[in-house]
Amino acid sequence: MVEPEQVKVLQAWVVFGGLLIGLVFGMACQVSRYCTIGAISDLQLMGNGQRMRLWLLSVVVAVFLVQIFVQFSLINDEDSFYTSSRLLWLSNVVGGLVFGVGMALASGCGSRNLIRIGEGSLKALVVFLVMGIAAFATLRGLTAVWRSQTVDRIYIDLPSRQDLPSLLEALSGLNSEQGRGLVLVAFLGLVFWALLKGLPGRRLTAGQWLAGAVIGLCVAAGWLVTGWLGFIVEHPETLEEAYLATNTRGPESLTFVAPLSYSLELFLYYSDTSQFLSFAVATVIGTVAGAAAAALRSGSFRWQGFASTQDLALHLLGAALMGIGGVVAMGCTIGHGLSGLSMLALSSVIAIVSIGVGGVLGLNLLQKLSLN
Repeated sequence: MVEPEQVKVLQAWVVFGGLLIGLVFGMACQVSRYCTIGAISDLQLMGNGQRMRLWLLSVVVAVFLVQIFVQFSLINDEDSFYTSSRLLWLSNVVGGLVFGVGMALASGCGSRNLIRIGEGSLKALVVFLVMGIAAFATLRGLTAVWRSQTVDRIYIDLPSRQDLPSLLEALSGLNSEQGRGLVLVAFLGLVFWALLKGLPGRRLTAGQWLAGAVIGLCVAAGWLVTGWLGFIVEHPETLEEAYLATNTRGPESLTFVAPLSYSLELFLYYSDTSQFLSFAVATVIGTVAGAAAAALRSGSFRWQGFASTQDLALHLLGAALMGIGGVVAMGCTIGHGLSGLSMLALSSVIAIVSIGVGGVLGLNLLQKLSLN
């Protein structure tokens, strides 16, 4: 059994790991202009799929590495909330659409706005605050009641966990290794086709190849830090298995909706003994710091405010929609788009498609507003 002092040391290492991962993630995103709504906008408005290729590259790296970790039992995917056997499909769809519209109105998703805070954007700071409050309300407040009484009541109990290899095993009779191999070949083959040939526009530069790989590596590292380093078989207080310094009490990786809420909650209730500096909050701090370091080094740090009252209104609305939609969908463009997909979760496939559709709708709305 691990001693109490050892538990504290492991918790500190998990938090430090989250901070380091956030730093690297923030720097890579800032340097490469990594942004999901930016990728959608480039593709829709200019026919340029370069940034979409960058996003797909990060997905490939994250999926490949995390599935290796799962195969060699370095992490237990059964303990991740992404792989639950209960599929909240309506929450994924509705929340994803709402989040997608919001990220278009707010000039980027949660992670992108953290990057922009590091670049000196006061607009992004406002988005962070409003998004965090909206997420907190949807986790525990008024909108949480609406969520639990509506979309969360519509779900499907699957015959197995919802990761695609387990579903394939349950439906076809293939064993888990065969199912995982088949899903990986199909999934990675489709993504590689889109990455190399299926998208229009310019190819990735050497720097973008490196940045995309690093971002995917950050997601894999997050699972390893929380699911391997922070896992203990027998906690000295509960005598049960435990994942240290995580808000979900299970393995986690990068996501940027609920962690914004956790960050505000820790700031407001720091003296409450139930509050703690978690892996997720550390990644938020690290992401801002990493982006700031990269922006200062490149000379791209600039203070920026709102251009008009309409600009402020759109960002406030977009931030609120992202906070609500992200919690309802149980993830964002990073949470579902990278961390969830790396677990091959069906809910993440549904959610990221819905977020993409919502992003297109939001961009169309912005175009109509600019023409009036």
